[in-house]
Parts: sequence; structure tokens; C-alpha cells
Amino acid sequence: MPRALVVDDEAKIRDLVAVYLSAAGFEVEQAADGVAAIEAALSDAFDVVILDIMLPGADGVEVCRKIRERSTIPIIMLTARADELEKISLLEGGADDYVTKPFSPPELVARVRAVMRRTASGQSEDEVLALGALRLDASRREVKVDGCGVVLTAKEFDLLATMLRDPGVVFSRDQLLEAVWGFSDYVDPRGMDVHIRHLREKLGDDAASPRFIETVRGVGYRVRKDGG
Repeated sequence: MPRALVVDDEAKIRDLVAVYLSAAGFEVEQAADGVAAIEAALSDAFDVVILDIMLPGADGVEVCRKIRERSTIPIIMLTARADELEKISLLEGGADDYVTKPFSPPELVARVRAVMRRTASGQSEDEVLALGALRLDASRREVKVDGCGVVLTAKEFDLLATMLRDPGVVFSRDQLLEAVWGFSDYVDPRGMDVHIRHLREKLGDDAASPRFIETVRGVGYRVRKDGG
């Protein structure tokens, strides 16, 4: 049974999310503050974290950063703000997705399922993709550049794996959304561009002079065949 950690300082919201996730087949644990969330996420095995931004002890952005330093577990943020800068900040901070309050519980469950589907599928257990200085191990969900480990979020990993399976092939934004998000009803294409930018930064790549990921103007992205 997949396990979810729900973090919010409002018990009503935690309970609401827990009811819907439980009905969807998840085992759910709850945390009411940032410190407890960090401790729980790093000491126990969860398949996804649903994390509010406004928390006592440590806010959600700090909690996300702390978790991301040691784990690639998918993180979905809950935010009361809907402005573009806030959303971009969450994605760049390591979140895999976000839902704006007040949210639809069925939509949240759909996003959680999509994250779980992307994490669990699309790779054979022993799949290793290597291209030049870049190496991706699907079974361990590990990425290395020049032999050094790179910590990626679930979406960043899946974006890289999707392109790395077909080096030189140009993927449109719609193709990447379909391959990685699995559906487009709730997905903003600009969020995908943020993940690409963040992925490049972690790989030590430069959009102006790309070593790994090239932008094909007006079309999308591709991994260079020589792999840097």
C-alpha cells in the first residue's frame, strides 16, 4: 500500500486530504508543523508528501528544501497564493507540483496518482542510460555527471530519462507533458519549463552553451547525442 505524509497546521485540511487519499488506497500519516514533517519524511518511508507552505516551526519551503537535500520523494505543495512568482519559486525550490487553496480533493488525488505513476513506471528495473559524461540508473533513480551524484526531483528525473532514451530527438513541450505528467488537464506548460531550467542547473548545464540539454527554438528540447 502506498504511503503519504500530509503536512498542514490545520487539522480540518489534514483530515480532509487523509479521507480522500485513504479512499484512493493510501496509508496516510499526518504532521502539523515543519519540524515534525522533516523528522517524519526523513525517518520513514513515504511515497509522496503533501506539504502546506504556511507552517509553524519551519515553513513549507524550508521543509521542502531539507527533504530534497536527502531524498527524491515526490513533494506536492499546498499554497494559498496563485501568483506566478510563488509557483515558480515552489518548483525551483524542489517541489514536484503544487495545488492552490482552496483546492479540489479529487484534483489533488489525481495529481498524487500522476506523481506515483511517473515514479513507478516507464523504466525497466535494470535500465541504465549512459551518454558521454551522463549516466542514469533507473532502478536506483540515480543520476551521475562525470561520476558525481546529482540529486533530482521526481519530475526532473523523469524529464531527463524521457529525453535520454532518445538522444538527438526533439521533444515538444506537449510530448514532455504527456510523457512525464501523464495528463495535461491541470498542468501549466510554463511549469515544465521551470523544471527543465532547474534540471539544467543541477546538471551543471548552460542553456546558452548546452553540454547536455539543447533548446530547439519554437519546438522544445532534446538531449545532445554526444552527451557532453
